[in-house]
Amino acid sequence: MTELLGGKYEVLELAGEGGMAKVYRGQTHGAAGFTRPVAIKRVLAPLSQNPEFLKMFVEEARVVSELDHPNIAQIHDFDRDRTGEYYLVLEWVEGLTLGEWRQGYGEHGNHTPWTLTAAIGIEVLEALHAAHAREDADGRAAPIFHRDVTPQNVMVSNCGVVKLTDFGLARAMDRSSITKPGFVKGKISYLAPELTYEAEPSAQTDVFSVGVVLWEVLAGEKLFKGKDPLKVVGTIRDMDVPDLAEFRDDLPERLREIISKALATSPRSYAPPRKSPTPT
Repeated sequence: MTELLGGKYEVLELAGEGGMAKVYRGQTHGAAGFTRPVAIKRVLAPLSQNPEFLKMFVEEARVVSELDHPNIAQIHDFDRDRTGEYYLVLEWVEGLTLGEWRQGYGEHGNHTPWTLTAAIGIEVLEALHAAHAREDADGRAAPIFHRDVTPQNVMVSNCGVVKLTDFGLARAMDRSSITKPGFVKGKISYLAPELTYEAEPSAQTDVFSVGVVLWEVLAGEKLFKGKDPLKVVGTIRDMDVPDLAEFRDDLPERLREIISKALATSPRSYAPPRKSPTPT
């Protein structure tokens, strides 16, 4: 008989694996035959033995559970299994990651529609705004910064709803480990330059990550590349960002300006690119 986590959560199959956790498709079992699909996230074995990581993981699960927004994947439960290992039960989103969505267009030799890409970006920013604008019980500002906005953490549901996931593990990530061999290189390429110097995260660093994601979805290729993590960090610090007009001629100038501003090292002093002379 299949063991039910917490007496009601059945683990069905592995749905995905990242650098810090595995996510399983699961099912809640209730009274009178009630069932409901859920996502079950379990910390990878090596990290489950790290007291500091677990302490932050528990705290983040508690705080993120307070975020109630239609564009944020909701946490349903947080508990331990019979061996004492923590697990998170989250909303199951039936659909594709943004990375898979982009890949589908690329495999057919097509660009992603800029209108849909912009709409997805707006919903991701709505989710981040809800986290950045969070207040505590006394009405004081208590923002949550995601720290890990990547195409894999943006879900596009079959119903067309965008869900930002993985708030729960973002804070638990050790920034000092980004150049170590065990860190997932794909995540490094979405970090804001200041985070590679171990600066504190902010709303601006999250917006920078959104800028990278949107740039890649529209251009159809990686922005910050490198053969190893240190090389990737170097390209981020160099901040050589090509204009999207080099890849596509169908993008509105205003959209390109917005993404350029998100990727600017000093957004407040950002100057939009000059318009090219109209051919005569």
